[in-house]
Amino acid sequence: MRRGTLIACLLASSSASADSLTDLLGPREIAVGEALRGGATGASAIGLNPAGLGLNRELVFEGGYGYRASDSASIIGVSACDSTSPMPGCFFYNYAGGEPTLDGMTMSRKAHVGGLALSRPITSRVLLGSTIKYFRFDSVVLAGSQATPAMPMETKTSGVNWDLGMTLRLTDFVNVGLTGYNLWGAESPHMSRAIGGGMLATPTPTLRFSFDMRWRLDGAEQAARYGGGMEWFLTSNNGQTGYPIRGGALHDNNTGATYVSGGIGLAGLKWGVDIGARRQVAGGDELTVLASMRFFGPREAAPAME
Repeated sequence: MRRGTLIACLLASSSASADSLTDLLGPREIAVGEALRGGATGASAIGLNPAGLGLNRELVFEGGYGYRASDSASIIGVSACDSTSPMPGCFFYNYAGGEPTLDGMTMSRKAHVGGLALSRPITSRVLLGSTIKYFRFDSVVLAGSQATPAMPMETKTSGVNWDLGMTLRLTDFVNVGLTGYNLWGAESPHMSRAIGGGMLATPTPTLRFSFDMRWRLDGAEQAARYGGGMEWFLTSNNGQTGYPIRGGALHDNNTGATYVSGGIGLAGLKWGVDIGARRQVAGGDELTVLASMRFFGPREAAPAME
């Protein structure tokens, strides 16, 4: 199983659905305010910046589950990522399903997203990446309700789309990431075109800070979403076990929503567990909790800059 993802955002409300599938996020990304485009590795790179797959050297299988009580949304994902090869890549699949209630009507919404993410180092400082994904979105009005002109049935859509990403290693301590989402392929209100960018700073090996922004390009309003966070990595006396502590905040100017987030983890040589949560503190009261588990294969030292 892979990390839980935020494709369940599309299950929340009609106003949020057009911005929902741009990011496929797990507990680590959520915990730091969705701000990892400058340093996303493994499964985190799938939804944020595929170029980041080349930042480390490891084979990892990840799976996760998430839940949101407001619409009984279940979120499931699996991935297999290998960055030990000359062209690092990930296979992934994500599912989200829920039953939100809109104006007294119970809806059933389901989303499937699967595909392949690849990265290619151009130099030791410049990495490029791409994600190709197939998506399918289904929505049905339940409980005998009928669609009306005032509230039509939501469109069922499916197709293929592409993301492109780039990571720049400016120094040993600072990375910059830039990603374009859903740039080519099938058009869907659930797969918005967007661009995102961010910076990751690592002042010490155990502490890093990040700040990201993302702009949705479709629709009358070019909505912005920005957040930041930090991760502090504690280690045991023997250095074999780590305990990441994460915190962050996020704001969406389209919906007026503001969130605070946090998470903890346990990382060993062969496996790791992460838990992340975010709570809406303005514009609503949404609470989303995600958890994932990772199993590591061969791991090598990260590539050095020349």
